[in-house]
Amino acid sequence: MSKQLAGKTAVVTGSTSGIGRAIAMLLAAEGANVMLNGFGDGAQIEALRAGLERDHGVKARFHGADMAKPAEIAELVKSAQSQLGAVDILVNNAGIQYVAPVDEFPDERWDAIIAINLSAAFHTMQAALPGMAARGFGRVVNIASVHGLVASVQKAPYVAAKFGLVGMSKVAALEYASSGSRDSGGVTVNCICPGWVETPLIEPQIEARRNGGSRDDGVRALLSEKQPSLRMSMPDDIAALATWLCRREAHNMTGAAIPVDGGWTAQ
Repeated sequence: MSKQLAGKTAVVTGSTSGIGRAIAMLLAAEGANVMLNGFGDGAQIEALRAGLERDHGVKARFHGADMAKPAEIAELVKSAQSQLGAVDILVNNAGIQYVAPVDEFPDERWDAIIAINLSAAFHTMQAALPGMAARGFGRVVNIASVHGLVASVQKAPYVAAKFGLVGMSKVAALEYASSGSRDSGGVTVNCICPGWVETPLIEPQIEARRNGGSRDDGVRALLSEKQPSLRMSMPDDIAALATWLCRREAHNMTGAAIPVDGGWTAQ
């Protein structure tokens, strides 16, 4: 079976762990060259990069751009273009979180969350979309959140950023909707809006709700607050959807904000 994304190049921000890592791995498995980005242990990042090349026969590179800094973001995109030939797929996944009431929220935390969760996606899209339009093919997948569709307390900047990301993605989708053709694949911009996803970052919240029970008890207690399915998504689940959105048959799927939330936003 042919690889659906052979010859394409993807930039995946925040791809050294969690959802971003899963997306980068699946895109590579489908034949895409990948530019990794993120923080973490250098040896582990190199093992990931080398493993993508070894296991899938693609080119994989790493750029450590700080996604809060526009100049470094520009260099990330330029590096992908120079080292891998183009940017056909852009996945904006990098994100940070901090929780506090509005009246107690530190200014510097607000600025950082808006910069990394929202402004960074603007800068990457601004750099990558013109080339996509010129080639008649491009895919932007922005990893938003269920909090791009509904709000929760003590998350003002995160919710603001994710709502903004969904809105900005719709604008870009409209601006580029007529680029390319069905044969070339067109240019699309979409958001994925996950609810609870099983990553190491949420383990403290699970532990806090165990009340002496099992980890599964903690998961069910945590999800019962918002997610009716009472089960978390896995990073690979989000990666599978992101990868489908990058395929040619998704040429008319644009401007969407797709919840993967176990019924959270259906309530």
